[in-house]
Amino acid sequence: MGVVDLSMEWPHAEHSRIVQVRPHRWHVQEMGQGETVLLLHGASGSTHSWRDVMTDLARDHHVVAVDLPGHGQTKLGSRHRSSLSLMAQDLQSLIDHEGWVPKAILAHSAGAALGLRLLQVANKDIQLVAVNPALTPFKGLAGVLFPIAARLVALSPAMAKLIKRRMAGPGQVVSLMETTGSKISPEGLNLYAKLFRSESHLDGALLMMAQWKLDGLVADLPKITAPCTFIVGTNDKAVPPSSVFDSARKMPNAEVIAYDGYGHLLHEEAPSLVADHLRADLRK
Repeated sequence: MGVVDLSMEWPHAEHSRIVQVRPHRWHVQEMGQGETVLLLHGASGSTHSWRDVMTDLARDHHVVAVDLPGHGQTKLGSRHRSSLSLMAQDLQSLIDHEGWVPKAILAHSAGAALGLRLLQVANKDIQLVAVNPALTPFKGLAGVLFPIAARLVALSPAMAKLIKRRMAGPGQVVSLMETTGSKISPEGLNLYAKLFRSESHLDGALLMMAQWKLDGLVADLPKITAPCTFIVGTNDKAVPPSSVFDSARKMPNAEVIAYDGYGHLLHEEAPSLVADHLRADLRK
């Protein structure tokens, strides 16, 4: 299976379009009118994870969701531009090409790191709201072994094929969701299963993991003065909530709001909660 099929079975497919901005072939979704909010998913996700948040926010905002390079329906134009800095540059090129002027960025997990880099690149007054932001590298031995393993998988066709076959196996999506600490709907599970059956999507996620480095961003956190709100689920098993609090303490204008009972996919568990947080921050 190649890229994800943009049939009407995919959430908001009627709002989808393809934009060619070098080096990638981008999949974007737009809906609503008003101030522009840019939505950024995390590693191995896609626009589908914002499906209910988009519907809510589009009542009073112009909402733009983007599949990151190699993810979902966005086709990679280069296998060597999946690092944080280069992905931010390419995404800014897309934003400039489309003439979007985001008033806020709503990001999830690794998308939050990308959002923070965009704030630095754009140098404009933009609000960032991030759900369970992944802003720190893995600690200890995992910090050494995980990037190496991701690179080996990304570079070895045989190893990549083995991983992809395993990811697409029956019950694998349910097992993966359990590691997030979230409970999402059967519809959400089916959409993730469809994603994980896409070789191009898994390839893009592996390349991102292999090239993703956060040390530079961590060093820059004290310099990022834009207002940031981090929403965390205390049941997040993917990104420790304590790491989010640690990151916020390094920043001059960041706050953390924690909610009990939610996991890493809080924006899919409680979309209206996330949408209302964004509205409240924009009103400040």
